[in-house]
Amino acid sequence: MDAREEFLDWFATTWRPAEVALHGGDAGPRDRTWARRDPVTLFGAWYDASGPAAVREVFERLAATFGASIDADIELVAADVSGDLAYTVHREHTRARVDDVDRTYSLRVTQVYRREPDGWKVVHRHGDPGPAAP
Repeated sequence: MDAREEFLDWFATTWRPAEVALHGGDAGPRDRTWARRDPVTLFGAWYDASGPAAVREVFERLAATFGASIDADIELVAADVSGDLAYTVHREHTRARVDDVDRTYSLRVTQVYRREPDGWKVVHRHGDPGPAAP
């Protein structure tokens, strides 16, 4: 298995289930997929943060708003690995219970990952709903 295949396996088997867990109200698995040393940045669809502690506070806040992950799909647009860095460009299509209201939304997401001694970790995320239709 080459580096890209290894990374994509981690993305599918570790990162993706962590996102589903977050939408179900559990921030723990997502927390474990993120780096614990700087630089770590989050330009989220709802909140921004810089630094490991601040990012984790956002995860806890998000988990508290979610009640159930109804459906989640990841549309991978691009991904690659170069040494100890990797990136993904993907769309997240989600149906979840948010503040006791069923919501459906899609985000376009760019993430950067760093290979650390205990495996791949997210070091940056930029997620937004994309441009409004004309």
